[in-house]
Amino acid sequence: MINRFLSLEWKSFFRSASFGKSLGIKIFMGLLALYFMSMFLFIGFFMDKILKKVYPDIDPLVAFNGLIFFWILGDLLVRFFFQKLPVMSVKPLLTLPIKRKSIVNYVLGKSAISFINFLPLFAVIPFSIKLIYSGYDGSPILIWVITMILLTLINNFLNFIIESLSAETELSFLPIIVLVGALYSLNYFGFVNIAGALSKGISAISNNPVLLIVPLLILIGLYIYNFKILRNKLFLDSGLKAKIKEVNASNLDWTKNFGDIAPFMQLDLKLIWRNKRTKSSVWMLAIGLLYGLFFYPQPTYQGMPWFFVFIGVFSTGIFLINFGQFIPAWDSGYYKLLMSQNIKYEQYLKSKFTLMAVSVGILFILGIPYVFFGWKILFAHFAAAIYNIGVNTHVILYGGSFNRKKIDLSQKAAFNYQGTGAVQWVIGIPLLILPMGLFAIFYFLISFEIACLVLILLGIIGVVFHQKIMKAITSKYLESKYKMIGAFNQNN
Repeated sequence: MINRFLSLEWKSFFRSASFGKSLGIKIFMGLLALYFMSMFLFIGFFMDKILKKVYPDIDPLVAFNGLIFFWILGDLLVRFFFQKLPVMSVKPLLTLPIKRKSIVNYVLGKSAISFINFLPLFAVIPFSIKLIYSGYDGSPILIWVITMILLTLINNFLNFIIESLSAETELSFLPIIVLVGALYSLNYFGFVNIAGALSKGISAISNNPVLLIVPLLILIGLYIYNFKILRNKLFLDSGLKAKIKEVNASNLDWTKNFGDIAPFMQLDLKLIWRNKRTKSSVWMLAIGLLYGLFFYPQPTYQGMPWFFVFIGVFSTGIFLINFGQFIPAWDSGYYKLLMSQNIKYEQYLKSKFTLMAVSVGILFILGIPYVFFGWKILFAHFAAAIYNIGVNTHVILYGGSFNRKKIDLSQKAAFNYQGTGAVQWVIGIPLLILPMGLFAIFYFLISFEIACLVLILLGIIGVVFHQKIMKAITSKYLESKYKMIGAFNQNN
Protein backbone atom coordinates (compact mmCIF):
# COMPACT_ATOMS: atom_id res chain seq x y z
CA MET A 1 0.00 0.00 0.00
CA ILE A 2 2.89 2.36 0.80
CA ASN A 3 4.31 1.75 -2.69
CA ARG A 4 0.92 2.60 -4.18
CA PHE A 5 0.76 5.90 -2.27
CA LEU A 6 4.28 6.82 -3.35
CA SER A 7 3.40 6.01 -6.96
CA LEU A 8 0.30 8.24 -6.82
CA GLU A 9 2.25 11.18 -5.39
CA TRP A 10 4.98 10.72 -8.01
CA LYS A 11 2.41 10.87 -10.81
CA SER A 12 0.66 13.84 -9.18
CA PHE A 13 3.93 15.76 -9.11
CA PHE A 14 4.85 15.17 -12.76
CA ARG A 15 1.32 15.56 -14.16
CA SER A 16 0.59 18.80 -12.32
CA ALA A 17 -0.07 21.91 -14.42
CA SER A 18 2.50 23.72 -12.29
CA PHE A 19 5.18 21.05 -12.79
CA GLY A 20 7.67 23.41 -14.41
CA LYS A 21 7.40 26.02 -11.68
CA SER A 22 7.34 23.42 -8.90
CA LEU A 23 10.47 21.80 -10.33
CA GLY A 24 12.28 25.13 -10.31
CA ILE A 25 11.32 25.76 -6.69
CA LYS A 26 12.38 22.23 -5.70
CA ILE A 27 15.79 22.72 -7.34
CA PHE A 28 16.21 25.96 -5.42
CA MET A 29 15.11 24.28 -2.19
CA GLY A 30 17.55 21.44 -2.89
CA LEU A 31 20.43 23.91 -3.14
CA LEU A 32 19.23 25.57 0.05
CA ALA A 33 19.14 22.15 1.74
CA LEU A 34 22.75 21.48 0.68
CA TYR A 35 23.74 24.82 2.17
CA PHE A 36 22.14 24.03 5.55
CA MET A 37 23.60 20.53 5.54
CA SER A 38 27.06 22.02 5.03
CA MET A 39 26.51 24.55 7.80
CA PHE A 40 25.33 21.89 10.27
CA LEU A 41 28.25 19.61 9.37
CA PHE A 42 30.66 22.49 9.95
CA ILE A 43 29.06 23.28 13.33
CA GLY A 44 29.08 19.60 14.30
CA PHE A 45 32.79 19.12 13.56
CA PHE A 46 33.79 22.23 15.51
CA MET A 47 31.13 22.01 18.24
CA ASP A 48 33.58 20.74 20.88
CA LYS A 49 35.97 23.61 20.25
CA ILE A 50 33.15 26.17 20.25
CA LEU A 51 31.79 24.87 23.57
CA LYS A 52 35.24 24.79 25.16
CA LYS A 53 35.78 28.40 24.17
CA VAL A 54 32.38 29.57 25.43
CA TYR A 55 32.26 27.26 28.50
CA PRO A 56 35.94 26.54 29.32
CA ASP A 57 35.18 25.03 32.74
CA ILE A 58 32.33 22.72 31.64
CA ASP A 59 32.46 19.35 29.91
CA PRO A 60 31.45 19.81 26.21
CA LEU A 61 28.69 17.18 26.38
CA VAL A 62 27.24 18.68 29.58
CA ALA A 63 27.41 22.16 28.04
CA PHE A 64 25.63 20.92 24.91
CA ASN A 65 22.90 19.24 27.00
CA GLY A 66 22.36 22.54 28.79
CA LEU A 67 21.54 24.19 25.46
CA ILE A 68 19.11 21.51 24.23
CA PHE A 69 16.13 23.27 25.83
CA PHE A 70 16.78 26.38 23.73
CA TRP A 71 17.31 24.23 20.64
CA ILE A 72 13.90 22.60 21.22
CA LEU A 73 12.18 26.01 21.49
CA GLY A 74 13.90 27.31 18.35
CA ASP A 75 13.14 24.08 16.51
CA LEU A 76 9.44 24.36 17.40
CA LEU A 77 9.29 27.92 16.09
CA VAL A 78 10.99 26.99 12.81
CA ARG A 79 8.74 23.95 12.35
CA PHE A 80 5.57 25.91 13.04
CA PHE A 81 6.29 28.53 10.41
CA PHE A 82 7.98 26.35 7.78
CA GLN A 83 7.00 22.69 8.26
CA LYS A 84 3.55 21.60 7.15
CA LEU A 85 2.01 18.16 7.52
CA PRO A 86 2.64 16.30 4.24
CA VAL A 87 -0.76 15.63 2.75
CA MET A 88 -2.09 13.81 -0.27
CA SER A 89 -5.41 14.04 -2.09
CA VAL A 90 -7.26 11.58 0.11
CA LYS A 91 -10.91 12.15 -0.82
CA PRO A 92 -10.71 10.00 -4.00
CA LEU A 93 -9.11 7.26 -1.88
CA LEU A 94 -12.00 7.27 0.60
CA THR A 95 -14.31 5.76 -2.01
CA LEU A 96 -11.91 2.83 -2.49
CA PRO A 97 -11.41 -0.22 -0.25
CA ILE A 98 -8.45 1.34 1.55
CA LYS A 99 -8.37 1.50 5.32
CA ARG A 100 -8.29 5.00 6.73
CA LYS A 101 -5.61 4.02 9.21
CA SER A 102 -3.31 3.10 6.29
CA ILE A 103 -3.71 6.58 4.82
CA VAL A 104 -3.12 8.30 8.17
CA ASN A 105 -0.10 6.13 8.99
CA TYR A 106 1.38 6.95 5.58
CA VAL A 107 0.95 10.71 6.09
CA LEU A 108 2.41 10.65 9.62
CA GLY A 109 5.22 8.31 8.57
CA LYS A 110 6.12 10.60 5.71
CA SER A 111 6.39 13.52 8.12
CA ALA A 112 8.85 11.54 10.27
CA ILE A 113 11.31 11.20 7.38
CA SER A 114 11.18 14.84 6.29
CA PHE A 115 14.44 16.72 5.74
CA ILE A 116 13.98 18.95 8.79
CA ASN A 117 14.14 15.84 11.01
CA PHE A 118 17.41 14.68 9.47
CA LEU A 119 19.07 18.08 9.57
CA PRO A 120 20.10 18.01 13.29
CA LEU A 121 21.88 14.69 12.69
CA PHE A 122 24.39 16.49 10.45
CA ALA A 123 25.57 18.29 13.60
CA VAL A 124 24.89 15.62 16.24
CA ILE A 125 26.71 12.72 14.55
CA PRO A 126 30.00 14.57 13.83
CA PHE A 127 29.92 15.96 17.36
CA SER A 128 29.38 12.48 18.84
CA ILE A 129 32.22 11.04 16.71
CA LYS A 130 34.54 13.77 17.97
CA LEU A 131 33.51 12.98 21.56
CA ILE A 132 34.25 9.24 21.12
CA TYR A 133 37.58 10.09 19.43
CA SER A 134 38.52 12.30 22.39
CA GLY A 135 38.01 9.46 24.91
CA TYR A 136 34.29 9.18 25.71
CA ASP A 137 32.75 5.73 26.11
CA GLY A 138 30.93 4.74 22.91
CA SER A 139 27.80 3.20 24.47
CA PRO A 140 26.56 6.30 26.38
CA ILE A 141 27.24 8.46 23.33
CA LEU A 142 25.21 6.10 21.13
CA ILE A 143 22.31 6.28 23.61
CA TRP A 144 22.67 10.08 23.60
CA VAL A 145 22.38 10.16 19.78
CA ILE A 146 19.24 7.98 19.94
CA THR A 147 17.82 10.35 22.56
CA MET A 148 18.43 13.32 20.25
CA ILE A 149 16.62 11.49 17.43
CA LEU A 150 13.65 10.83 19.72
CA LEU A 151 13.55 14.49 20.81
CA THR A 152 13.55 15.56 17.16
CA LEU A 153 10.61 13.28 16.37
CA ILE A 154 8.78 14.47 19.50
CA ASN A 155 9.10 18.03 18.22
CA ASN A 156 7.87 16.86 14.81
CA PHE A 157 4.56 15.50 16.12
CA LEU A 158 4.17 18.18 18.80
CA ASN A 159 4.32 20.80 16.06
CA PHE A 160 1.34 19.27 14.25
CA ILE A 161 -0.73 19.32 17.45
CA ILE A 162 0.09 23.01 17.95
CA GLU A 163 -0.83 23.71 14.33
CA SER A 164 -4.20 21.97 14.76
CA LEU A 165 -4.92 24.18 17.78
CA SER A 166 -3.75 27.28 15.90
CA ALA A 167 -6.16 26.60 13.06
CA GLU A 168 -9.03 27.35 15.45
CA THR A 169 -7.80 30.85 16.29
CA GLU A 170 -7.89 34.05 14.25
CA LEU A 171 -4.24 34.81 15.06
CA SER A 172 -2.87 31.44 14.02
CA PHE A 173 0.62 32.10 15.36
CA LEU A 174 -0.62 33.00 18.87
CA PRO A 175 -0.48 29.48 20.46
CA ILE A 176 3.15 28.84 19.46
CA ILE A 177 4.23 32.32 20.58
CA VAL A 178 2.48 31.89 23.93
CA LEU A 179 3.90 28.38 24.47
CA VAL A 180 7.48 29.23 23.55
CA GLY A 181 7.34 32.58 25.35
CA ALA A 182 5.93 31.02 28.53
CA LEU A 183 8.51 28.21 28.64
CA TYR A 184 11.39 30.59 27.95
CA SER A 185 10.16 33.08 30.58
CA LEU A 186 9.75 30.38 33.24
CA ASN A 187 13.33 29.29 32.63
CA TYR A 188 14.82 32.78 32.19
CA PHE A 189 13.33 34.30 35.35
CA GLY A 190 14.19 31.23 37.41
CA PHE A 191 10.69 30.08 38.26
CA VAL A 192 11.49 26.62 36.87
CA ASN A 193 14.96 25.56 35.73
CA ILE A 194 13.68 23.70 32.66
CA ALA A 195 17.02 23.79 30.84
CA GLY A 196 18.85 22.32 33.83
CA ALA A 197 16.23 19.61 34.46
CA LEU A 198 16.24 18.59 30.77
CA SER A 199 20.05 18.50 30.74
CA LYS A 200 20.12 16.22 33.80
CA GLY A 201 17.40 14.03 32.31
CA ILE A 202 19.34 13.52 29.05
CA SER A 203 22.51 12.75 30.99
CA ALA A 204 20.59 10.21 33.07
CA ILE A 205 19.26 8.53 29.94
CA SER A 206 22.78 8.34 28.47
CA ASN A 207 24.06 6.56 31.60
CA ASN A 208 20.99 4.34 32.00
CA PRO A 209 19.56 3.12 28.64
CA VAL A 210 16.42 1.78 30.36
CA LEU A 211 15.26 5.39 30.76
CA LEU A 212 14.94 5.63 26.96
CA ILE A 213 11.44 4.32 27.56
CA VAL A 214 10.43 7.81 28.81
CA PRO A 215 10.98 9.80 25.55
CA LEU A 216 9.83 6.75 23.57
CA LEU A 217 6.48 6.68 25.43
CA ILE A 218 6.09 10.44 24.90
CA LEU A 219 6.73 9.96 21.18
CA ILE A 220 4.19 7.11 20.94
CA GLY A 221 1.61 9.18 22.83
CA LEU A 222 2.03 12.14 20.46
CA TYR A 223 1.82 9.85 17.43
CA ILE A 224 -1.41 8.28 18.68
CA TYR A 225 -2.91 11.72 19.40
CA ASN A 226 -2.00 12.96 15.90
CA PHE A 227 -3.40 9.73 14.46
CA LYS A 228 -6.76 10.30 16.17
CA ILE A 229 -6.94 13.93 15.04
CA LEU A 230 -6.28 13.05 11.40
CA ARG A 231 -8.46 9.96 11.40
CA ASN A 232 -11.43 11.92 12.74
CA LYS A 233 -11.05 14.42 9.88
CA LEU A 234 -10.78 11.75 7.20
CA PHE A 235 -14.34 11.67 5.90
CA LEU A 236 -15.86 12.46 2.52
CA ASP A 237 -18.11 15.11 4.04
CA SER A 238 -15.27 16.63 6.08
CA GLY A 239 -15.48 20.38 5.82
CA LEU A 240 -18.97 20.36 4.27
CA LYS A 241 -20.64 21.36 7.50
CA ALA A 242 -19.75 24.99 7.92
CA LYS A 243 -19.59 26.82 11.21
CA ILE A 244 -22.47 29.21 11.69
CA LYS A 245 -21.22 32.72 12.27
CA GLU A 246 -22.94 36.05 12.57
CA VAL A 247 -21.95 38.11 9.56
CA ASN A 248 -21.63 41.85 9.97
CA ALA A 249 -22.23 43.23 6.49
CA SER A 250 -20.32 46.44 5.75
CA ASN A 251 -21.79 49.31 3.80
CA LEU A 252 -19.89 49.35 0.52
CA ASP A 253 -22.08 51.86 -1.29
CA TRP A 254 -19.09 54.20 -1.57
CA THR A 255 -17.58 51.84 -4.15
CA LYS A 256 -20.31 52.89 -6.62
CA ASN A 257 -18.23 56.03 -7.22
CA PHE A 258 -15.84 53.82 -9.21
CA GLY A 259 -18.43 53.09 -11.89
CA ASP A 260 -18.61 49.76 -13.69
CA ILE A 261 -15.85 48.18 -11.59
CA ALA A 262 -17.82 48.71 -8.34
CA PRO A 263 -19.26 45.14 -8.21
CA PHE A 264 -15.78 43.65 -8.57
CA MET A 265 -14.36 45.95 -5.89
CA GLN A 266 -17.15 44.94 -3.52
CA LEU A 267 -16.39 41.25 -4.12
CA ASP A 268 -12.69 41.86 -3.53
CA LEU A 269 -13.27 43.79 -0.31
CA LYS A 270 -15.62 41.12 1.01
CA LEU A 271 -13.13 38.40 0.04
CA ILE A 272 -10.31 40.24 1.82
CA TRP A 273 -12.21 40.80 5.05
CA ARG A 274 -14.01 37.43 5.34
CA ASN A 275 -11.09 35.02 4.85
CA LYS A 276 -8.08 34.27 7.03
CA ARG A 277 -5.49 34.28 4.27
CA THR A 278 -6.58 37.52 2.62
CA LYS A 279 -7.22 39.28 5.92
CA SER A 280 -3.49 39.05 6.58
CA SER A 281 -3.06 41.61 3.77
CA VAL A 282 -4.92 44.12 5.93
CA TRP A 283 -2.85 43.45 9.05
CA MET A 284 0.32 43.72 6.97
CA LEU A 285 -0.58 47.36 6.26
CA ALA A 286 0.45 48.26 9.81
CA ILE A 287 3.80 46.50 9.37
CA GLY A 288 4.45 48.32 6.11
CA LEU A 289 3.40 51.67 7.50
CA LEU A 290 5.69 51.36 10.54
CA TYR A 291 8.54 49.69 8.61
CA GLY A 292 10.53 52.93 8.42
CA LEU A 293 10.69 53.19 12.21
CA PHE A 294 13.12 50.27 12.24
CA PHE A 295 15.63 52.33 10.23
CA TYR A 296 15.02 56.08 10.22
CA PRO A 297 15.61 56.71 13.97
CA GLN A 298 19.10 55.20 13.61
CA PRO A 299 21.80 57.74 12.62
CA THR A 300 23.49 55.12 10.40
CA TYR A 301 20.66 55.19 7.85
CA GLN A 302 20.40 58.98 7.81
CA GLY A 303 23.56 58.99 5.73
CA MET A 304 22.18 56.45 3.24
CA PRO A 305 19.58 58.35 1.17
CA TRP A 306 19.73 55.71 -1.58
CA PHE A 307 18.16 53.28 0.93
CA PHE A 308 15.14 55.53 1.45
CA VAL A 309 13.52 54.45 -1.80
CA PHE A 310 13.57 50.77 -0.83
CA ILE A 311 11.74 51.59 2.40
CA GLY A 312 9.39 53.86 0.46
CA VAL A 313 8.50 51.19 -2.12
CA PHE A 314 7.94 48.60 0.59
CA SER A 315 6.09 50.94 2.97
CA THR A 316 3.67 52.40 0.41
CA GLY A 317 3.37 49.16 -1.57
CA ILE A 318 2.96 46.54 1.16
CA PHE A 319 -0.66 45.83 0.18
CA LEU A 320 0.23 45.89 -3.50
CA ILE A 321 2.98 43.30 -2.93
CA ASN A 322 1.17 41.09 -0.42
CA PHE A 323 -2.21 41.04 -2.17
CA GLY A 324 -1.21 41.60 -5.77
CA GLN A 325 1.30 38.77 -6.09
CA PHE A 326 -1.53 36.19 -5.81
CA ILE A 327 -3.87 37.71 -8.39
CA PRO A 328 -5.96 35.89 -9.69
CA ALA A 329 -5.24 32.92 -7.37
CA TRP A 330 -7.36 34.57 -4.65
CA ASP A 331 -10.37 33.76 -6.84
CA SER A 332 -9.16 30.26 -7.74
CA GLY A 333 -11.96 28.57 -5.76
CA TYR A 334 -14.64 30.02 -8.05
CA TYR A 335 -12.51 31.14 -11.00
CA LYS A 336 -14.27 28.78 -13.42
CA LEU A 337 -17.67 30.17 -12.38
CA LEU A 338 -16.37 33.74 -12.68
CA MET A 339 -15.05 33.14 -16.18
CA SER A 340 -18.38 31.68 -17.30
CA GLN A 341 -20.16 34.98 -16.58
CA ASN A 342 -20.82 37.71 -19.12
CA ILE A 343 -18.21 40.12 -17.78
CA LYS A 344 -15.34 42.04 -19.28
CA TYR A 345 -11.98 40.73 -18.13
CA GLU A 346 -10.59 44.25 -18.31
CA GLN A 347 -13.08 45.39 -15.65
CA TYR A 348 -12.06 42.48 -13.43
CA LEU A 349 -8.37 43.49 -13.66
CA LYS A 350 -9.14 47.19 -13.37
CA SER A 351 -10.80 46.62 -9.99
CA LYS A 352 -7.62 44.91 -8.75
CA PHE A 353 -5.52 47.77 -10.10
CA THR A 354 -7.74 50.37 -8.42
CA LEU A 355 -7.57 48.64 -5.04
CA MET A 356 -3.78 48.51 -5.19
CA ALA A 357 -3.41 52.09 -6.42
CA VAL A 358 -5.75 53.44 -3.72
CA SER A 359 -3.84 51.51 -1.03
CA VAL A 360 -0.57 53.10 -2.19
CA GLY A 361 -2.08 56.57 -1.95
CA ILE A 362 -3.53 55.96 1.52
CA LEU A 363 -0.28 54.50 2.86
CA PHE A 364 1.70 57.46 1.51
CA ILE A 365 -0.64 59.93 3.21
CA LEU A 366 -0.48 58.02 6.49
CA GLY A 367 3.32 57.96 6.20
CA ILE A 368 3.68 61.75 5.83
CA PRO A 369 4.81 62.07 9.51
CA TYR A 370 8.11 60.48 8.38
CA VAL A 371 9.02 64.05 7.34
CA PHE A 372 10.03 64.41 11.00
CA PHE A 373 13.21 62.51 10.08
CA GLY A 374 13.94 64.78 7.10
CA TRP A 375 12.37 66.14 3.91
CA LYS A 376 14.43 63.74 1.78
CA ILE A 377 12.61 60.77 3.31
CA LEU A 378 9.21 62.21 2.45
CA PHE A 379 10.37 63.05 -1.09
CA ALA A 380 11.70 59.49 -1.56
CA HIS A 381 8.41 58.05 -0.30
CA PHE A 382 6.50 60.27 -2.73
CA ALA A 383 8.67 59.10 -5.64
CA ALA A 384 8.25 55.48 -4.53
CA ALA A 385 4.45 55.89 -4.32
CA ILE A 386 4.23 57.32 -7.85
CA TYR A 387 6.48 54.51 -9.11
CA ASN A 388 4.30 51.92 -7.35
CA ILE A 389 1.13 53.28 -8.94
CA GLY A 390 2.53 53.73 -12.44
CA VAL A 391 4.91 50.76 -12.74
CA ASN A 392 4.65 48.16 -9.98
CA THR A 393 0.86 47.79 -10.23
CA HIS A 394 1.22 46.87 -13.91
CA VAL A 395 4.21 44.62 -13.24
CA ILE A 396 2.39 42.64 -10.56
CA LEU A 397 -0.77 42.32 -12.67
CA TYR A 398 1.30 41.00 -15.58
CA GLY A 399 3.06 38.55 -13.27
CA GLY A 400 -0.34 37.28 -12.12
CA SER A 401 -1.05 35.92 -15.61
CA PHE A 402 1.54 33.22 -14.87
CA ASN A 403 -0.05 32.10 -11.58
CA ARG A 404 -1.12 28.46 -11.75
CA LYS A 405 -1.54 27.48 -8.09
CA LYS A 406 -4.78 27.27 -6.19
CA ILE A 407 -5.22 28.98 -2.80
CA ASP A 408 -7.45 27.76 0.02
CA LEU A 409 -8.67 30.99 1.61
CA SER A 410 -9.73 29.23 4.83
CA GLN A 411 -6.18 28.21 5.71
CA LYS A 412 -4.16 30.10 8.29
CA ALA A 413 -2.28 33.17 7.14
CA ALA A 414 0.99 33.07 9.10
CA PHE A 415 3.83 31.73 6.93
CA ASN A 416 1.39 29.98 4.62
CA TYR A 417 3.18 29.30 1.32
CA GLN A 418 0.22 27.74 -0.47
CA GLY A 419 -0.03 29.24 -3.94
CA THR A 420 3.62 30.31 -3.92
CA GLY A 421 5.52 29.43 -7.07
CA ALA A 422 8.42 30.64 -9.19
CA VAL A 423 6.43 33.77 -10.16
CA GLN A 424 6.42 35.06 -6.57
CA TRP A 425 10.22 34.71 -6.37
CA VAL A 426 10.98 36.30 -9.74
CA ILE A 427 8.49 39.18 -9.38
CA GLY A 428 10.54 40.62 -6.51
CA ILE A 429 13.25 41.74 -8.95
CA PRO A 430 11.21 44.37 -10.84
CA LEU A 431 9.17 45.25 -7.76
CA LEU A 432 11.97 46.08 -5.32
CA ILE A 433 15.43 45.61 -6.78
CA LEU A 434 14.87 47.51 -10.06
CA PRO A 435 13.64 50.82 -8.53
CA MET A 436 16.32 50.63 -5.86
CA GLY A 437 18.99 49.99 -8.52
CA LEU A 438 17.79 52.83 -10.76
CA PHE A 439 17.64 55.21 -7.84
CA ALA A 440 21.16 54.25 -6.68
CA ILE A 441 22.63 54.78 -10.18
CA PHE A 442 21.23 58.31 -10.61
CA TYR A 443 21.90 59.16 -6.96
CA PHE A 444 25.61 58.35 -7.15
CA LEU A 445 26.06 59.74 -10.68
CA ILE A 446 24.02 62.94 -10.36
CA SER A 447 22.03 63.75 -7.21
CA PHE A 448 19.31 62.63 -4.81
CA GLU A 449 16.71 64.94 -6.34
CA ILE A 450 17.33 63.74 -9.91
CA ALA A 451 17.12 60.11 -8.76
CA CYS A 452 13.69 60.78 -7.21
CA LEU A 453 12.54 62.61 -10.34
CA VAL A 454 13.53 59.62 -12.50
CA LEU A 455 11.27 57.33 -10.47
CA ILE A 456 8.46 59.91 -10.58
CA LEU A 457 8.86 60.22 -14.35
CA LEU A 458 8.67 56.43 -14.81
CA GLY A 459 5.53 56.34 -12.67
CA ILE A 460 3.90 59.16 -14.64
CA ILE A 461 4.70 57.37 -17.93
CA GLY A 462 3.00 54.27 -16.54
CA VAL A 463 -0.09 56.30 -15.61
CA VAL A 464 -0.22 58.03 -19.02
CA PHE A 465 -0.03 54.74 -20.91
CA HIS A 466 -2.24 52.90 -18.41
CA GLN A 467 -4.99 52.05 -20.90
CA LYS A 468 -2.61 50.56 -23.47
CA ILE A 469 -0.71 48.63 -20.82
CA MET A 470 -3.94 47.24 -19.37
CA LYS A 471 -5.08 46.09 -22.82
CA ALA A 472 -1.82 44.18 -23.26
CA ILE A 473 -2.13 42.66 -19.79
CA THR A 474 -5.77 41.72 -20.42
CA SER A 475 -4.76 39.97 -23.65
CA LYS A 476 -2.20 37.97 -21.71
CA TYR A 477 -4.82 36.89 -19.15
CA LEU A 478 -7.28 35.91 -21.89
CA GLU A 479 -4.53 33.89 -23.55
CA SER A 480 -3.88 32.05 -20.26
CA LYS A 481 -7.55 31.82 -19.25
CA TYR A 482 -8.12 28.11 -19.89
CA LYS A 483 -4.68 27.12 -18.57
CA MET A 484 -5.58 28.85 -15.30
CA ILE A 485 -8.99 27.14 -15.15
CA GLY A 486 -7.32 23.75 -15.62
CA ALA A 487 -4.63 24.50 -13.02
CA PHE A 488 -7.05 25.89 -10.43
CA ASN A 489 -9.13 22.72 -10.72
CA GLN A 490 -6.18 20.78 -9.33
CA ASN A 491 -5.27 20.49 -5.66
CA ASN A 492 -1.61 21.48 -5.46
